[in-house]
Amino acid sequence: MKLSNRLQQIHDQIPEGSRLADIGSDHALLPVAAVRSGKAASAVAGEVNPGPYEAARKQVSDAGLQEQITVRRGDGLEVVSAGEVDVITIAGMGGALIASILDRGLSKLEEVKMLILQPNVGEDILRRWLLDHQWVVVAERLLEEDGKIYEIITAMPQASSPIANEEVYLARPLEGGVVLTKDLLLRMGPYLVDRPTDVFFAKWESEIVKLKGVVQSISKSDQDSSREKAAEVERLIANLKEVLECLPKVKP
Repeated sequence: MKLSNRLQQIHDQIPEGSRLADIGSDHALLPVAAVRSGKAASAVAGEVNPGPYEAARKQVSDAGLQEQITVRRGDGLEVVSAGEVDVITIAGMGGALIASILDRGLSKLEEVKMLILQPNVGEDILRRWLLDHQWVVVAERLLEEDGKIYEIITAMPQASSPIANEEVYLARPLEGGVVLTKDLLLRMGPYLVDRPTDVFFAKWESEIVKLKGVVQSISKSDQDSSREKAAEVERLIANLKEVLECLPKVKP
């Protein structure tokens, strides 16, 4: 069984011998691979939808790993008990949804040592949730696969993190007087801006195009609130352009 590059990079972030929970596990490809490689000593594959749940059960059964991997049907972190796992992976959802899953399962996170998260959109929403709940982003990866760009965010509890949030999101100057503010670091990724690859530039050039479309849509309204929102988005576009112009391109 070969993982996609996206799942392989998530797999590679899992510490050896972890007790893993993969939330929204779909076909349980990640837990099966993690147990086989020794990354996970045991795993819970959680899935809320009946079709993927059955597919996950079959995958685990076909792999002969029913003793090490438990497939459970349920919403978010309700599939695990407090203290049962020490690493949680959640991939392939929006950042707001991942943040909501974590928020509703806060009591399950007390003994968790690592979160490995792959939001499809809304990465800044997820980073803000992590910051607000004393989780520190310790690594970020950016990759392109099948025409889509993905971010993988790895976080640890503040108490055990090798770096503090204050350092991660410390404003940093660029050439030409441009400053990477805390807000921009939350939006663009504090580690990704340090090594901006071609994929990084492609992502943010695409985001700027989307934001311009938002401005055009908002500008059709005569309401004061719409004009204020349009001006706010235009300022963001200008800030993003300034940052992209000042960052050196780094080959992967």
